[in-house]
Amino acid sequence: MEEFHRIRRLPPYVFEQVNRAKAAARNAGADIIDLGMGNPDLPTPAHVIEKLKDTVGKPRTDRYSASKGIAGLRKAQASYYGRRFGVKLNPDTQVVATLGSKEGFANVAQAITAPGDVVLVPNPSYPIHAFGFLMAGGVIRGVPSDPTPEFFHALERAVIHSIPKPLAVVVCYPANPTAYVASLDFYRDLVAFAKKHSLFVLSDLAYAEVYFDNNPPPSLLEIPGAMDIAVEFTSMSKTFSMPGWRMGFAVGNERIIAALARVKSYLDYGAFTPVQVAATAALNGPDDCIREMRETYKRRRDALVESFGRAGWNIPAPRASMFAWAPLPEAFREIGSVEFATMLVERAEVAVSPGIAFGEHGEGYVRIALVENEQRIRQAARNVRRFLETGVEKLHNVVPLATRR
Repeated sequence: MEEFHRIRRLPPYVFEQVNRAKAAARNAGADIIDLGMGNPDLPTPAHVIEKLKDTVGKPRTDRYSASKGIAGLRKAQASYYGRRFGVKLNPDTQVVATLGSKEGFANVAQAITAPGDVVLVPNPSYPIHAFGFLMAGGVIRGVPSDPTPEFFHALERAVIHSIPKPLAVVVCYPANPTAYVASLDFYRDLVAFAKKHSLFVLSDLAYAEVYFDNNPPPSLLEIPGAMDIAVEFTSMSKTFSMPGWRMGFAVGNERIIAALARVKSYLDYGAFTPVQVAATAALNGPDDCIREMRETYKRRRDALVESFGRAGWNIPAPRASMFAWAPLPEAFREIGSVEFATMLVERAEVAVSPGIAFGEHGEGYVRIALVENEQRIRQAARNVRRFLETGVEKLHNVVPLATRR
C-alpha cells in the first residue's frame, strides 16, 4: 500500500543498520560499549527525586496538568534566565514548558509553518531541526552549522534565491552533533540579519550548561532586540540529568510563544504535575549538581581524546556539549560513516552514531557521546586500537552497504 504523505517525507532511519549490528552482537554475548545515543547516564539530583516523591499522591496532583506549564515552573525558568543570562522574561507570556526541547521544536513547527514555507536549517544538525518542519509541510534549505562568515553568506544566498522568502532560521549552539559554540558577536550579527530580512530565529540551547573552558555559552536572547524575532529552546535532560522526565522550555517572542501554547493546548495536558513540581525544585535549587555534571563530562572528554589518540584515532576536543565530532580514521573514509560505525560495532564492540544521520554534510564523521564512565571509555579505546591495527587489512572483505539485508 502507498505510504501516507507525511511518512513519505521522512527518509529511512539511518541508525537502523547500526542498531541491527548492536542487537546481533549483544545476542551473541558481546559487551557493547554504547557511545551512540546521547542518553545521559548520570543520576538525577537527589533533591529533585525527593521533591517528586513528596508531591506524588497529594490532592489534585494526579489530575490533568497545565499544558503550558504550571505557574511556578514558568516563574522558575524565567528566574533561571535572569540569573544565567541577564534576560528578563514574563513567565505568563514569554515562557512555555514543553515535553523536552524536541517536542517544543516539533510543535513550534506545527504552529508557524504553512505548506511550502522555507526554513533554513544547519547541516549537519539534530534531526528534529529539519524534520519537524518537513512534517509540518515546510521546505528545508541547508546552511552551514559552524558560526563563521560562510554561515551568513549562505543566509544571503538563501534569501535571494528561495521562493517563497524564508520564514525562519534554526541555530543550535553548543551544537549537536558538531559541538560548535557561538559568540555574542555571532548572535548580534544574526539578530541584525534576521531583522533586516524579516526572519524568525529558533535557537536550540539544550547544552547551555555543558561546557569545559570556563566560558559559559551565551543565549541569543541576550542581544538587544532579539526578543522581537527569536524563540529559544532549553532542556532539563542534560543540565539536571533528567532525560526520561521529558521537561524543557520555549522562551522568547510572545507571538511565537502564544502560537506554540495554542497548538499544545490541543495536543497535550502538559507533563505530570509532580514532574513539573520537581523540575521547579531543580531550577530553584542549588547548582552544585550542575557543576558536578560538567566536571564529569570534562573528565570523560579528556579520557576520550587522550585514549583514542593513543589508539591511533585523533579526535578534536569539544569545547562544549556531551559529544565529540570525530572525523573517520583516514583509512576508512572511503567506506562512509554508516559502514564504519557498523564495522566498529561488529569488530570493536563499540557503538557510535554515523555522521550522515545528521545531514549529508555529516558524512565523513561520527558522533561519540560521553555517556560511559572513564574506565569504559578507555576500554573502548583499547578495542578501537585493536580494530584499527587489523581493520585496514579486512576492508576488502566489507560487504557493500547496498547489498546488505
